[in-house]
Amino acid sequence: MDADLYAKARATARRQGVSLAELCRRGLEEAVARQPSDKPWMKYAGIVEGNPEDSSSVDAVVYGRDRP
Repeated sequence: MDADLYAKARATARRQGVSLAELCRRGLEEAVARQPSDKPWMKYAGIVEGNPEDSSSVDAVVYGRDRP
């Protein structure tokens, strides 16, 4: 990488509070994740928002009681 890109990457890593290596890993993970897959539905994994407690209250929501 050229000096300008290196300086910008270091500054970005510093702002995010991670190492330059971690910033590079994250970038590579993102680039790889964009590639075609035999599991196209995986691109939606993790985009649904919710609370960690949601799974413990599903019975109350679905069945109207604490336990099935």
